[in-house]
Amino acid sequence: MRVGSVRSSECLGDGRRLNAGYFLAEDEQAVRRLRAWSRDQAELGDLVAEVYSGPIFRKISVAAGRGVGYVSANDLFRACIAPSDHLSNRHGELLDSLRLIPGTIILTCSGMNLGKSIWVRDDMDGLAGSGDLIRIVPDANKAPGGFVFAFMSSRYGVASVRKLIFGGHIKHIAPNDVSRILVPRLGDDIEQQVHRLVIAAARSRAAAAHLKAKANGIFLNQLGLSDISSTDTPISFATFTVSSGILGRLDAAHHSPSCRSATQQLAESASERRAVADVGEVFTPGIFKRRHVEIPEYGYPYFSGSELFQIDAAPRGYLSRKWPGIEDYRVEKDWLLIQDAGQLGGLIGNVVRVPPSVAGGVVSNHLMRVAIDDHENAAYVFAVLSSAHGYRSIVRNAFGSSIPQLDPKHVGAIQVPWPDDRVRTAVAAPVLRAWQLEDEAIISGRSAVALVERAIEEAA
Repeated sequence: MRVGSVRSSECLGDGRRLNAGYFLAEDEQAVRRLRAWSRDQAELGDLVAEVYSGPIFRKISVAAGRGVGYVSANDLFRACIAPSDHLSNRHGELLDSLRLIPGTIILTCSGMNLGKSIWVRDDMDGLAGSGDLIRIVPDANKAPGGFVFAFMSSRYGVASVRKLIFGGHIKHIAPNDVSRILVPRLGDDIEQQVHRLVIAAARSRAAAAHLKAKANGIFLNQLGLSDISSTDTPISFATFTVSSGILGRLDAAHHSPSCRSATQQLAESASERRAVADVGEVFTPGIFKRRHVEIPEYGYPYFSGSELFQIDAAPRGYLSRKWPGIEDYRVEKDWLLIQDAGQLGGLIGNVVRVPPSVAGGVVSNHLMRVAIDDHENAAYVFAVLSSAHGYRSIVRNAFGSSIPQLDPKHVGAIQVPWPDDRVRTAVAAPVLRAWQLEDEAIISGRSAVALVERAIEEAA
């Protein structure tokens, strides 16, 4: 729980707001620094072309390939963006107002990810975004768009946005309030430098997404597999029968025809195959008690799947370095992590690689580790397990009712095609390059925000 104190005069001076979150102490330091800014500043609405939110509408959903890909606020913060639904073309002109346009800034205005900013990249072009998103359209003649984004992503921008939150059970932010946020001007040289860093990060991420798609295409082509990304998953409604002779398990999802077929195709796509456990160590450390510390220097950064599957994983806290057995939960660079718990159709079964920014940190016991020593093999296995065939092969093994789980023995037993070195290298090469670009994007993005924060603090 966050606590703080405020003068009654401040309540009267800020629109007579009485909700406690508006005056939180940890944000007040940032807000006071902005209020004390004596140099040039301007309202956000005066630095951009437009600030508006999408319309509220009733979705008309269609099958993949028959409409426009739709993404929610949660989808946009995933490292690999994929449509969670598809909107019918019958929506007509509404689709134009929902379209995500590269070079614009998206600000979430409702729900759990409230107030977070994202730069729309080339790989997001054409997707339809939720109505619960505020669109900020930069104007290069007024201020560099990358600078505006970096400010909104900084602790000063986040604190300014937090003070605009209103509502009870479901919080909201209004575009008109966002337009009135005061943005300090840092000089053309710094603002252009920040803008270039943001653009570099966006280009790296878009290129990485393209390379991963290329690796998937090479994998399918070289092994003669068809694209099954639009076929049924374990959560698709279906009725079918199976022989009592194969009922080693009674989970209906395990016997899903599409998933069973995907597993079989994967195993038979090459003359040689290997179990995942034969390529690397597959394990999940047990449940552990978390001893949090307030000072980062005294702890290891701690991540759960909620953070690791986002664009730039930020730790949710720090766990004591002196806690017995804590070393067993640290992860190394280029290990693969698989979410092993959660609702089917959510994060469970998804694969993520450990980047340098996470390596050495502590990761939740709900992320299964796949530790592969050879980096090229790790990249190849990543491509296989993150493909539609790999995903279905993983999630069909989930068991349990309320919160499905995955067992390392089941995932380790999945048969991965193991073609000759030439084919594996062809699949792994774009993945390795994509990882490198993603690492560069993290550095560029963090540098842009750090540059803004440092300039504000030095001038205050």
